[in-house]
Amino acid sequence: MRHLTIEIAGLDAGTTLLAPAGMTTPSETVAGVTVGGGRIVEVLLEADLGLAALRIEAAGGALTLRHEIASWGAAYPEVIFAPRATRYTTPADDLAQASREVARAAGGGAAGIAALVAEAEARFAYAHPEVRFNDGTEAVPYLSCGLTPGSCVDINTYLVASLRAAGFEAGYVYGYFFPAEKGGMTDDSHCWVVTRHGGTVQHWDIAHHMKAGLGPTRPALNPRPGWRVALGHSMGHRYGTGPESAAVKLLSEPMAIGVDGQVGPVSLVARLAAP
Repeated sequence: MRHLTIEIAGLDAGTTLLAPAGMTTPSETVAGVTVGGGRIVEVLLEADLGLAALRIEAAGGALTLRHEIASWGAAYPEVIFAPRATRYTTPADDLAQASREVARAAGGGAAGIAALVAEAEARFAYAHPEVRFNDGTEAVPYLSCGLTPGSCVDINTYLVASLRAAGFEAGYVYGYFFPAEKGGMTDDSHCWVVTRHGGTVQHWDIAHHMKAGLGPTRPALNPRPGWRVALGHSMGHRYGTGPESAAVKLLSEPMAIGVDGQVGPVSLVARLAAP
């Protein structure tokens, strides 16, 4: 059993947070979570995705979430691969057409998947832009030429929409990656893409290939040395019902809930260690 600890400092008493409860993957399971410096007020469900979120009230000062990570797992849930009609996953018509053409030209199948991964990689320069390429759009737009600045979120948004448009099973998974050189510590979440074709599951991390200069993206869960923990999947979530429900693009790390129901980021440090 390993433990993922998330530390958040400087919270006012009564601050409300929304945090992912975790998920199961083929390699591991988030088996439980405890909270220090606050209390779990409610467990909220995302019924369409089979996920849960914790509504947490901070006592003030530092707050700690401690996830128990078991070494047993199970197949990815089917819902990961199911297309959903959200503005984060629906491809624009020209993106859908271009994606089908790329996959067909490569011969389809596993070669088609690899071609679409290469196509997505060729459209982005790794960065964290203030304005994302799909902000304000109702579908994922086609990037026809040049390089667009984008983070792992942006790159994988584009890739999942492209793969699904071409008829491939693809999912968006997120959590934390702990680089080996940082000794099990990070201050940011990370996301990656999972594909399934002919019964074979593969993992794709374009951003890590770009950042580490690893060359053209190849399937691997950890192309960079390190460890990762998945806490959720998919984009376009709604937790709870009624006027107090929270709608979020994704819930990869704890977020503060304002009085208007809007969520915002918090500063954190995540650590992964054995018991």
